[in-house]
Amino acid sequence: MKKNRITQLTAAAGFLFLCWASGLTRAQESAPAPAPTPHSSSPASGPKKDTHQPEDFAGLTFTAEQQAKIDQIRQTAKQRMDAVKEDEKLAPEVKQAMLDGYQRIEIHDLYQVLTPEQQAEVRKKALARRTAVQQAEQQKKQNRPPTPQ
Repeated sequence: MKKNRITQLTAAAGFLFLCWASGLTRAQESAPAPAPTPHSSSPASGPKKDTHQPEDFAGLTFTAEQQAKIDQIRQTAKQRMDAVKEDEKLAPEVKQAMLDGYQRIEIHDLYQVLTPEQQAEVRKKALARRTAVQQAEQQKKQNRPPTPQ
């Protein structure tokens, strides 16, 4: 019993040391980081936020049970995203990464509610959308004048 207590105390002390050490490394970064320069999005990269995914689900007919699950998923995702948007402690890059992640989780959860036939339809729409974007990007590259060297 005494050995268990010593093991627990050692583990707790180790944990506290790690927390303390991580605080020191943050404190050593006394010089403020330079303001991030806005990234100019290249034509090939396209917009970061993909607002087209809801279109992939458009036109599907849902059962009452599916609709209830979808409403719950959307409500949960909205609450999570609103909490991130209102959190002033987060850096803009972190906020955007979290919002993107929550959007992916929402789409994944919505997809899981669908029947196999509905999933196939959504996959078909998503593939068509991605193909159109890729073709548009290739067209832009071909029409762009060569850069002087």
